[in-house]
Amino acid sequence: MVLLIISGNLSFLNWLTIVPSIACFDDASLGIWFGSGKGSLKAHVLKIQAEQAAGKVGPLQYGSYIRKAVNVSVGALIIFLSIPVVLNLISSRQIMNTSYNPLRIVNTYGAFGSITKERTEIVIQGTSSSDPNDPAAVWEEYEFKCKPGNLQRRPCLISPYHYRLDWLMWFAAFQTYEQNEWIIHLSGKLLANEKETSSLLAFNPFEGRAPPKWVRGEHFRYKFSRPGGQHAQQQKWWIRKRLGPYFPPVNLPGLKKFFKARNWPEPKQS
Repeated sequence: MVLLIISGNLSFLNWLTIVPSIACFDDASLGIWFGSGKGSLKAHVLKIQAEQAAGKVGPLQYGSYIRKAVNVSVGALIIFLSIPVVLNLISSRQIMNTSYNPLRIVNTYGAFGSITKERTEIVIQGTSSSDPNDPAAVWEEYEFKCKPGNLQRRPCLISPYHYRLDWLMWFAAFQTYEQNEWIIHLSGKLLANEKETSSLLAFNPFEGRAPPKWVRGEHFRYKFSRPGGQHAQQQKWWIRKRLGPYFPPVNLPGLKKFFKARNWPEPKQS
């Protein structure tokens, strides 16, 4: 888990796993975190363990039997309620983030129900051309901090920061832009060349220049190049194939009604 945190791969999930697991350690193994003076918690634990080792433990009190009965009953209840959870876990049509009872005692949770074998990516491009349909229009690509884009850029190591925009772009590629309206909001800010938005990117081709007149999204399928292969010899880490447009070319005048209908502040050019 610590190695996964260092890699930046879903760090928050690893922390959520580590913290509860501390309760599984023996009290003595955690003694270094507590004082060892007379009357301290560590001294009390060591005394109990020494008495148990010497066989000096007296008969259990009435309250101990009640506590054990409650523990066994709760454990049996959890096992019973977990049956549909386990069945869901081994199912080929696994459902994520679901509760199976009104009290939400047991649930299914996970970051992924399944792992795709292919990686599709959205590449956002801008142009200074007045006509986005002009075959001679030059489209320049925006580069994100860790998301695949430039074919000659090696995969980055995130440690331990989580690039949320890159993360959202990955998930948006699984769906349509209509299901991810925020990407049109992002495009509006890129059309305005907003500095705050540009700070979330690794490369803005229009930085220090006039903002683009049009922005569009292209859909690509990415895969790694083979070591020693033709693409690798060209210093390319990735091979990509265009799947088609992700969202059509948009400009600021055309987005005014879109922004207004959603009560979004209209982007202002820097």
